[in-house]
Amino acid sequence: MADDENSAKVKELTAQIQALSATVEQLNARLSPPAPQAPANVPATPADEEEASELAEVTEEILAWAGKAALLPRVSTLCFLLVVALGLRTLTDNNLINTLLGSALGMGYAAILMLVGWYRYGKQSPLAPVFAACGAALMAIIVLETHARFGSLPLVPAYLTLMATGIGMTVISYQYKVFLPISIGTLGMCLAGAAIDYPHPFFPYLAMILWTANMLGFFAARLQRCSWLRWIVLAVSAMMLHLWGVQLSLPFTRHEQASALLDISWFLPVLAAFACTYPGLALAGIIRSGADRIARFDYALPTINALWVFGTASFVVHGWGRGTTLLGLVEIAFAAAHFGVAFWLTGRTTSGSTGANPFILAGAALLAVSLPATTGSFLLSLPALALTAFWLLIISRQWQNGGTRAISYLVQIYASGALAIFLRTHDKAAVDPLTAIPAGLLAVAGYYHYRLARRSPPPGDSKFFMHIDWRDRSAVLLLLGALASSFLMLRVLVYQTLLALPGDIVNSYRCAQSIIINLAAAGLMLVAIRRRNREIRNVAILVTIIGAGHVFLHDLIRTHGMPLVLSVFTFGLAAALESITLGRWQKEPRHDEVPPPVGRAGKTGPPHPA
Repeated sequence: MADDENSAKVKELTAQIQALSATVEQLNARLSPPAPQAPANVPATPADEEEASELAEVTEEILAWAGKAALLPRVSTLCFLLVVALGLRTLTDNNLINTLLGSALGMGYAAILMLVGWYRYGKQSPLAPVFAACGAALMAIIVLETHARFGSLPLVPAYLTLMATGIGMTVISYQYKVFLPISIGTLGMCLAGAAIDYPHPFFPYLAMILWTANMLGFFAARLQRCSWLRWIVLAVSAMMLHLWGVQLSLPFTRHEQASALLDISWFLPVLAAFACTYPGLALAGIIRSGADRIARFDYALPTINALWVFGTASFVVHGWGRGTTLLGLVEIAFAAAHFGVAFWLTGRTTSGSTGANPFILAGAALLAVSLPATTGSFLLSLPALALTAFWLLIISRQWQNGGTRAISYLVQIYASGALAIFLRTHDKAAVDPLTAIPAGLLAVAGYYHYRLARRSPPPGDSKFFMHIDWRDRSAVLLLLGALASSFLMLRVLVYQTLLALPGDIVNSYRCAQSIIINLAAAGLMLVAIRRRNREIRNVAILVTIIGAGHVFLHDLIRTHGMPLVLSVFTFGLAAALESITLGRWQKEPRHDEVPPPVGRAGKTGPPHPA
């Protein structure tokens, strides 16, 4: 009996399903539009039917996207909002309403739009961004034009209105977790504030606007990575504060009285405020990033701040005709503070020194610009910078931080390159006996820096040494810098020796430089064959090529006599020695290479040079 009842129920359900299916088919037939028919005399081909089908699909997709994005309603709403703003502007331009009243109506209209946007964000309306963005942009434009063109809005209320707009847009963004209001508000405040009374604004009030814009840019980055916004605000801030410094220094160089609008007493305090704010913002961004990748803006901000702020301060202090010793001491204190922050960041993590490198680089940059100002001598400051680079390599080994290691290379190379450029542009310093001291110290520091780098390979998890310089080839630049410093030192000593000897000093001095280069090439090749070191061998070949150029393109044309004979002889000696050495190199087995370092993705790379 139970089976009969179940079979009856199944039959009943089947009949109901069939009835429902028939009803659905009838409804589809009634609702579907009739298919387009081709003309009777032109039969439709399969290609035409396929093309028409594809065109219909593309059109439907575009319309569906526009509908989902609410594009057309937003565009139409924006047009209507702009019509009202343009209508008020037209009435004001034709003097149908008072200028002051027109400005008040315009700013009131912009404020109403921002409030409507705030309200619509709460209702999750797709038109909320249109109202908020249009209101903020109109407010910035109206404030700028009312102050600059009509003169009906004083300076202080104009700046306060811009700041209130930016802060209000920030509140909307944080309340509803949206990025558009804060970006439009920050950009409008920054750009409109910089444009007011340009190029002669009241800089203390403008600095307040720019400082607020930088703070809002930081809060915007907490909602969404927006380096473009922060870069724009930083560029505008740097440009306007540098303009302030230029306008302050020019009257002193012309022995004129500076304008009261420049407010000279506020310049250095404002720079100090920015100098402290930017590293603080970078530190907050680094801490907030945690284990994630640090934003490029936060990485570069401390160094840009160090070079820009203190460069501008030095420019103005020089223009005032005052010494830079005190400013140099302040910069050294800031450098020490940056290094202290780097050590703190290293100590607070258990997985290396994440976030320390931006402050290490900024501290090194501060030392590079502050030591010459403090010591009063550019040359004497370079050995201290080279020792700092050597110290950075030591702490990079303790931290197992490849970024700090790369920064130590950069600082050491800068010291050697700065010495060469300085002596190239200062002929008297190039032959001064005191020049041999910093040149010799740089040579020693660079050589031991290179030796220590080769004894301790970079850490295997360093991004720089894994993806860019996975063979650590950049360390050879330390050796080249040491060789260049040694050459500059020996050149000074040779010149001082030639002064005590009879003969043509200029002719002998020119050839003596070639002799130094040729002997250095020969000595490097002997060291390379003794240690079986291919890297030093390659450096020796490079030095030989430099010596060849100096002998055949310089000495043979501009020198004569016994010095020229010795120049050509030493080059021939170096070439012959290298020929014999390279021949033996090819015959002997390579049994004493150093074990290879860890390469990309943890794989074993080519042999590491000794």
